[in-house]
Amino acid sequence: MNQPLTKDLVERAMPASLKSAVTQQVVDLINNIAVDPLVAEHIRENFISFSSVLKEGKFKLEDYTHAVSYVSYRMMGDSIKDAYFKTFPARMQALLAKGADEKTISAYSSAYNKGKLVNLIMEQSMVPAWVLHQQAFNEAVMTQVTLMRSAQSEKVRSDAANSILTHLAKPKEVKGVLPLDTKETSGMTELKDMLGKVAAQQRELIAQGATAKDIAAQKLIDIEDVEAKDIP
Repeated sequence: MNQPLTKDLVERAMPASLKSAVTQQVVDLINNIAVDPLVAEHIRENFISFSSVLKEGKFKLEDYTHAVSYVSYRMMGDSIKDAYFKTFPARMQALLAKGADEKTISAYSSAYNKGKLVNLIMEQSMVPAWVLHQQAFNEAVMTQVTLMRSAQSEKVRSDAANSILTHLAKPKEVKGVLPLDTKETSGMTELKDMLGKVAAQQRELIAQGATAKDIAAQKLIDIEDVEAKDIP
């Protein structure tokens, strides 16, 4: 997302209840929230990615924008205090002007860090990208399936099949990682069933003496055809 956000894009990213609250002023705040262009781009991307947290409560878009900015700085390695005052530089100047000591300054940033909106976004940032973008993942898998079944090049078909087997392999268990409820969609179930039938068909051909070239040229089974034939 190298370009500044537009009002239309921000509206489309918002829950239905907040679309009317999107003003050009809010959009300008998002686009100008950081001087560094790389940091600004990171914040804009997070603003869109974490927008689902707005369904969890009644939050102002301006507050959400600042919270996203704060979490973005934390994700880049800044301390609680540094992230807070990068998000709210005017507050830092006001506290210093009043002669606030280090303990008072830390108390302000710590209190903000414990806020509900910030923590909702923090939780969202810990969700793996493949969960957040599961729909795009499924589309990519189905593209590989199409190539595997219909590409003219034997190498393309082989690479597509290998990509599917690699990315749909059962993940290795990692100790210390909390389990996530990732229910399998009907599309993924059908895909796995189809791949299982393809593998069974190819094993049968090999047992009958077919060569690798014969298998590559063999038309893959069609799930719907097989199911139709199985119906009495």
